[in-house]
Amino acid sequence: MSLQPLLAAPSPIPWHAFAAFAALAIGATQLALPKGTLRHRIAGYVWAALMLVIAVSSFWIHDIRLIGPFSPIHLLSILVLVTVPLAVWHAHDHRVAKHRKSMIALYVFALVGAGIFTLLPGRVMHDVVFGVARAGP
Repeated sequence: MSLQPLLAAPSPIPWHAFAAFAALAIGATQLALPKGTLRHRIAGYVWAALMLVIAVSSFWIHDIRLIGPFSPIHLLSILVLVTVPLAVWHAHDHRVAKHRKSMIALYVFALVGAGIFTLLPGRVMHDVVFGVARAGP
């Protein structure tokens, strides 16, 4: 495992990935610790901001081009841009069940699920985790 492929990748890939790493850690903490506290709210706003950074930055990543410069993952980014503010609004309006459902779905599908696809061969995170394939002896 080496961060070199990530650090050598063109912008915005490195900060997109580092925002995702931070969101993974903060999100896991949010899911495990008590809800409704000041710490939960502050970490939640940080997590929501990171998710928006991840979604917006994805529009400048074009490794997979299926529809012009875009891929189906960009549809997920649009969904994140709509769902994150909606989930925060649910919390603000004390609709806890809707807030919880939205946030868990974002974490599982938009962060963990999409993150798994970054491990496919040919992707930067595949090279980070599994190493870069070398040709010849």
